[in-house]
Amino acid sequence: MCGIVAYKGPELDAGKIVYDGLKLLEYRGYDSSGIAIIKNKKVKIFKKKGKVKYSEEIFKNSKLKSNIGVGHTRWATHGEPSDINSHPIISYNKRLTIVHNGIIENYKELKLLLEEENYKFYTDTDTEVFVNFIELCLSKAKSFEEGLSYALSKVTGAFGIVLMVNNDPEILYAARKGSPLAIGKFNDNFIIASDASPIIEYTNKIIYLEDDTFLKIKKNNFKIYDYDLKSVKKIFKEVDVELQKVDLGKYDSYMLKEIMEQPNSLTQTMLGRVKDNDITLGGIRENVNNLLEAKRIIIIGCGTSWHAALTAEYFLEKYLKIPVEVEYASEFRYRDPIIYNNDIVFAISQSGETADTLEATKIARKKGAKVLGIVNSVGSSIARETDEGCYLHAGPEIGVASTKAFTSQLLVFFMIGIKAGYLKGNISDLKYHKMISQLKELPLKVQESLEKNSLIEKIAKKIYKNDHCLFMSRGNNFPVALEGALKLKEISYIHAEGYPAAELKHGPIALIDENMPVVVICTKSDEYEKTLSNVMEIKARKAKVIGVVDPKNFHMKKHFDYSIEVPNTSKDFSPILNQIPLQLIAYHCAVLRGCDVDRPRNLAKSVTVE
Repeated sequence: MCGIVAYKGPELDAGKIVYDGLKLLEYRGYDSSGIAIIKNKKVKIFKKKGKVKYSEEIFKNSKLKSNIGVGHTRWATHGEPSDINSHPIISYNKRLTIVHNGIIENYKELKLLLEEENYKFYTDTDTEVFVNFIELCLSKAKSFEEGLSYALSKVTGAFGIVLMVNNDPEILYAARKGSPLAIGKFNDNFIIASDASPIIEYTNKIIYLEDDTFLKIKKNNFKIYDYDLKSVKKIFKEVDVELQKVDLGKYDSYMLKEIMEQPNSLTQTMLGRVKDNDITLGGIRENVNNLLEAKRIIIIGCGTSWHAALTAEYFLEKYLKIPVEVEYASEFRYRDPIIYNNDIVFAISQSGETADTLEATKIARKKGAKVLGIVNSVGSSIARETDEGCYLHAGPEIGVASTKAFTSQLLVFFMIGIKAGYLKGNISDLKYHKMISQLKELPLKVQESLEKNSLIEKIAKKIYKNDHCLFMSRGNNFPVALEGALKLKEISYIHAEGYPAAELKHGPIALIDENMPVVVICTKSDEYEKTLSNVMEIKARKAKVIGVVDPKNFHMKKHFDYSIEVPNTSKDFSPILNQIPLQLIAYHCAVLRGCDVDRPRNLAKSVTVE
């Protein structure tokens, strides 16, 4: 989850490039940050617990400039957030300086080996073990490359690392196994980063380091090796990534900004795909026939993406008439899933770097499935690993709690389901065109929902002091209840759970009393009368009930303590509209509780460790 930036070159100030890059990567972790540069063949390290700005202030006061530097923003795994556990970390014999993203699983046995060699440790991190092990291997090898390749081959776990050789500012190494690293080159300058965002301001010519390889930069040349020290050919290619503005504008937080951007993000997701009363599946054109002939669809994801997958399950089964299975990527990869050659697997991830989803993708492909990616980040690992896929084009999402990416994920699946269902003959011409018209209306209807922001803030003031909250719905809005609960717990730290409404009486109803707010998604559907019955059961136990309703059942307001009206749409597309007030409830509760909505505790945007 950590963010890495490094620079080597004759033209620019390493410190400025590194810190500018760390600001763009802070979404990956904000427990601590730091930078190391080499000046006059001496390493200078500036690091501090907390956000990037704290270590940046220390570095700026130094007024040091260099042509080589590495930086890191940390999401803590081994070792609590502290100054001493912050990266960069220097090896015991002062030969190397490292920044590391990932987890070293065999660090305990490596540490025992190092202690036998009289190595001492000053941090609680697996990274210090890693860099010392590399240093030890170097001392016993004929060449630096031989020692490094041996060390990398003996480490288990995931890593993306950059190494400075402390007495030689002309050399920089990087290596990858599981954790992403991008390399950009312009003139004789090199930038290495966890994703492309710190690079593309300077160049769009980028290569991505592959697993089980390492990079050596010496002066103005570079070479990539595998662990057998064989050269790996990589050509810098222009990538279609733009550095989009991520300033807050008039908003107090990125999360609120991204919630309010959803009319535009949904429009962008449809751009070029919904036109002339038709849907074009350009991103998966080579696999349209495979999708139509598939006997089963499997969707893998984690967190919010998993909730999007659950919603897609309802829609795709309805219109493709084939079974759809939704899997936690983190569990899929640790069993022996049964995959048939004609299965279609969708891998869904906002960042495109989620470690579990990436590994599950590789497993599915090895077993013969066609794997299609649904990601937001262009050029990400999952985008490169899948056979084809669709980019969300939702724009950068900086807030850790996903909002606009979630609704764009739903929209992509709706477009795929409509087009595939139509091609299979399960959707008539009349219904096809009607559904497309309804899709086109969604951005405007989302805007109408967002205009209830002031009302939702008032409702949040009634519940934000509660320590628990339940969400419930039925049918294709049940995953919306799950996502609403996740948003609330992610950023406000209120314990929240989502349930199918009928499941309340099978246990959770025991929790309901006057101190338990319950949010009910109850827009017009075949199930809403039954949901109303569940509401009455809750009311009988004195809970405060917040209802999400639409004009077709607005009369139900009388049954709720508080109600939020969303515009009417078809049952199929209602999850997008119904999610909007739940995002705003979570946001306002978090603000009222004094929480940092963009950087919730213990979380990071991109989960690149298991």
